[in-house]
Amino acid sequence: MIPLLAYRDNTCDPRKCTVKKLERAGLIRIVTRISAIPRNTLLLDPTAEQALSPADRGAKSLTVLDCSWEVLDTGAVRSWRIRRALPFLVAANPVNFGRPCMLSSVEALAAALVITGEREQAEEILKKVSWGTRFLEVNAEPLSHYAEAKDSTEVVKLQSLFI
Repeated sequence: MIPLLAYRDNTCDPRKCTVKKLERAGLIRIVTRISAIPRNTLLLDPTAEQALSPADRGAKSLTVLDCSWEVLDTGAVRSWRIRRALPFLVAANPVNFGRPCMLSSVEALAAALVITGEREQAEEILKKVSWGTRFLEVNAEPLSHYAEAKDSTEVVKLQSLFI
């Protein structure tokens, strides 16, 4: 199992926050300062230039940014050595259902886990939200293709099949 972390800035409703649900279940560690994110983590960052791929297997940990992008210090985030963007996927969460690339933090983590070969861990974290398994159903085809890609370049090519 890959250790999961989340940088959380408390801008969302804690009662609806998927990261808080994962923390209560003991499945993730929340950090509240960017400087507390381990430097060797694989950081999920939608502004990253490289797509997540199976070549990223073996990451020491996986960190999601659970925050308002309007207030995030993107300069500080860009200093991370291993930053990856997720490829095209469709949200299944109740707020953004059916909208492309509008994933909740638990969906983003689950997608990253599936792509890097940790499907069981992805299923485990998705069980913590009522709509979690629906995310895997909605994205079954793209996730299976991305998980079979050899590298980031191939993932980017594959996503054009689903856009």
